[in-house]
Amino acid sequence: MIRILIADDHHVVRRGLVFFLKTQKDIEIVGEAKNGEEAVKLAHELNPDLILMDLVMPGMDGIKATKLIKNKHPEIEIMMLTSFSDQDHVIPAIEAGAAGYQLKDIEPDELVRSIRKLLDGENSLHPKATTHLLTRISRSHQPPHMVHELTKREREVLVELSKGKSNKEIASSLYITEKTVKTHISNIFAKLEVSDRTQAALYAVKHGLVTGE
Repeated sequence: MIRILIADDHHVVRRGLVFFLKTQKDIEIVGEAKNGEEAVKLAHELNPDLILMDLVMPGMDGIKATKLIKNKHPEIEIMMLTSFSDQDHVIPAIEAGAAGYQLKDIEPDELVRSIRKLLDGENSLHPKATTHLLTRISRSHQPPHMVHELTKREREVLVELSKGKSNKEIASSLYITEKTVKTHISNIFAKLEVSDRTQAALYAVKHGLVTGE
């Protein structure tokens, strides 16, 4: 039997899930939680095979609950079942330890298939969640300036900076104020993920942002 705990603050959603999942011969609903705190408590008490976890709940949300549960009970699988498919929800949920991510408009039969796949060792992600993850992974393998593109003016400041010029000299060369130069340099450091002018100059030469002359 697949022992499932359902965590959702909407009574109607919980009742609907219980009603349908109880029709499956290999599934047993062992508990229901109205919020993250209850989910953590019941996970500890009941040790289910899988938790269907809502993302947004009063008090402790699904992401915090997932993190706490996975820290103490790494063997419990967690599938997010939510209305949100944007990367601001998907990425933190996966990073917290959720192995599955499905939307609440999923067909009931598809939900059951996803649960079984998850417990067979397959990640069960909605296509939108998969897209966000692939984008995150591809970005993590790109140099910072490819992810956070420099503006035309920031590139010009970087070229001058790489020549060893002071802020005053850069301002004079580009006909802008020293204050503006400082702002551009601060933005350049953040985008290139460097902490000083030397690192910025080396980065620029290494990645072909300046000629290195």
